Amino acid sequence: MKKTKIISVVLLIISVLMVSMGIKLQEKAYEINDDLSYSYNEVNINNITASENALVNNSESDLREDNSSITAIEMEAAPASVIVPPRIEVFDGLTIEELTAKLDRNLGTDILAGQGYFIATKCIELGIDPYVATAIMLHETGCGSRCSNLARSCYNVGGQKGAPGCNGGSYKRFNSLEEGITGFVNNLYKNYYSQGLDTVEKIAPRYAEGSSWPAKINSFVEKIRNS
Repeated sequence: MKKTKIISVVLLIISVLMVSMGIKLQEKAYEINDDLSYSYNEVNINNITASENALVNNSESDLREDNSSITAIEMEAAPASVIVPPRIEVFDGLTIEELTAKLDRNLGTDILAGQGYFIATKCIELGIDPYVATAIMLHETGCGSRCSNLARSCYNVGGQKGAPGCNGGSYKRFNSLEEGITGFVNNLYKNYYSQGLDTVEKIAPRYAEGSSWPAKINSFVEKIRNS
């Protein structure tokens, strides 16, 4: 009986020890789980923080790239429009600039030099052939080389007669070269072109006495046209 009681006590002690050990093991397991959970949460928090930082950095980088693209686009210059002015032909398929150059090439180096534009515009205004007008001036003044005294001293470029006379003579005096050219072109219009005398052959009988005059004028006309 006494022996049985001793065995029971030993078994009870062993049971208590096993229960105690079980409790300790369970507590240890809880501690391990808590540590793992904390580490996991810490890792997750760190990962989230890193991801957020990366997202912010990437957004800032993308924004800078977008801004650079926008700036580059703003700095691009639009291609300039090229406006080609229309070609306006005034005589013989020529523009006023081309006609001016053609006349200037034939007016010599004396007082008529560089008067191509003035002659051209006056003739175009009144519907007069500028080749014919220039040819008559060259023949009457000799300005293809050296202009006559009548042209140089009295600005008479067409051999016109009238008052006031040049140096007391029968040929008309003008106060300037522009006035002389204008007077000559106006005379061609008033006394010839407006009356249907619009070719060298029609002008010749009234303008000059010599029979060779038309051929000489036409020679100048061809020279001017082909220059």
